[in-house]
Amino acid sequence: MPKQVKREDIIRTAMELLAAQGFHGAPMSMIAEKAGVGVGTIYRYFENRDILIKTIYQECEQRLVAFLTQDYPYGQPVRICFFHIAKGLVAYFTQNPMEFKYSEQFHYSPFGEAHRRNRIFKAAGQPDIFMELYERGLSQQVIKHLPPTVFFNLAFAPIAWSLRDHILEIAPIDDALAQVLAASCWDSVKK
Repeated sequence: MPKQVKREDIIRTAMELLAAQGFHGAPMSMIAEKAGVGVGTIYRYFENRDILIKTIYQECEQRLVAFLTQDYPYGQPVRICFFHIAKGLVAYFTQNPMEFKYSEQFHYSPFGEAHRRNRIFKAAGQPDIFMELYERGLSQQVIKHLPPTVFFNLAFAPIAWSLRDHILEIAPIDDALAQVLAASCWDSVKK
């Protein structure tokens, strides 16, 4: 098996197990067994379990960043940029539910505590469209004057909660509902 294929199999398997079992419920031996490799093979690619966990998250984050910045309406009004991001989050995570589940595990773990202090796009080496949106919205006085964390909680946390219910098949999100959800989030932060 080529090295890149082994690495990808390890990452995919680890993501699935860690998302389903939690970070403490999926030891390296379980990941190795499900990936069809020896535990030593995992350690050839990842120095330790923490690095594996962080690497998986970083790679998920890079894919999300690429998706959101694709066709991003740079220079357009704040509202249009906001809707692009909000609807993009829904589209990306409904298409990639395992990445959403893994991200949820990550953010609610000690790893996520440290990560929350950094911005998503800064860590991915990309322009931070979230912070740019926030700063431009404040300077143009089209959003409420809120601390950044409160702004992001009002603007995007309801999307995460709704995605959680969508993935659990409690409340499916279709295009019409995604639009209403984005509009509701916008209403909570616009001036």
